[in-house]
Amino acid sequence: MEFQSVVRGEASQYYAEIGAVNKLEEKVTLFKTPIIITGEKSYQAFLDVREKEPEFPVLRYDRTASHENMDLLASQAKELGADLLIGIGGGKVLDTTKGTAERLNVDFVLIPTVAGTCACATPVAAVYNPDHSFKCVDYYQRSGFLTLVDYDLLVKSPREYLIGGICDTLAKWYESEIINRQKDKQELPAMVQLGLAAAKVSIDVLLKDTKASLQSHSKEEVTPAFERVVDTVFAVSAYVGCLACEAGRMAGAHAIHNGLTQYSETNTIQHGVKVAYGILVQLCATNDIDEVKKLVPFYQENGFIYSWDQLHITSASFEEAAHKVAKFAASDRETFNLAVKNVTTEEVYQAMVTLEDTINSL
Repeated sequence: MEFQSVVRGEASQYYAEIGAVNKLEEKVTLFKTPIIITGEKSYQAFLDVREKEPEFPVLRYDRTASHENMDLLASQAKELGADLLIGIGGGKVLDTTKGTAERLNVDFVLIPTVAGTCACATPVAAVYNPDHSFKCVDYYQRSGFLTLVDYDLLVKSPREYLIGGICDTLAKWYESEIINRQKDKQELPAMVQLGLAAAKVSIDVLLKDTKASLQSHSKEEVTPAFERVVDTVFAVSAYVGCLACEAGRMAGAHAIHNGLTQYSETNTIQHGVKVAYGILVQLCATNDIDEVKKLVPFYQENGFIYSWDQLHITSASFEEAAHKVAKFAASDRETFNLAVKNVTTEEVYQAMVTLEDTINSL
């Protein structure tokens, strides 16, 4: 069995409440030398809802989530004698912390400052090159010691990250469903069935609560709908991949995201928002056009990207750029072939064209 096929859990503790960040010190008393890894804006957002600044040393990541930065931070943390790393920030900070902890063989605590991905609850990292282009996915030996979720911190976070997190979580259902569509669900391994059940919970919560959670966020009010969406983005979605493994991980939507990273114009667009566009492309590739027509009004209502023009790629024509993205997504190193077996570049490109035609017909 390959390592990425091993079922693993989330963090030992998932602690979520208003004011949770003020419990940090009491939660890490088992460790002698905790070290924080964070970014400038992330750490300030954390401090804004803290009663006082932690007394732990602070290291800054370089915003790449690259192996190179993990190596550097591991060297710096080792010199400080770190026996625990505390990642504070968005997905790239948290993934960087996991990779750094793996190099040092120490435990880690993850504190998300935005609800942008499930990175705070998984032993997996999306790794990029120093130029911010996608490189690979790393699977780590250990899960986190603690995921510390503060709803008050998150309800004050930038709106685009919450939108990105919701978008990324939508893919948990659409990618896991297509991977397993042709299989007898009752004959699947029990852990895969459990992972797929989590994916179904995630799509049900998001279709019901997304609008209300975004309204709560706009008012900076923590409501039950907001809490459900945050916990779905973090913990529920993490269970999909942790339990179902390859049967619940990435397929066509993420392959499109990864292809889009070849264009620097998309660097400022949240990971999940690009994945949401990829969901629609995947649905077109599998001829699920009715589902596209159902989702587009939901996307429009909540401010998600649903067409090529919204990606703002200006360095190449649609035909040229879409072909380049399609070629990347259809390659053997990517996961679109889990949605469409033996998929070709032309098939992915035609799905992108079909999406535009479908949008124009609505």
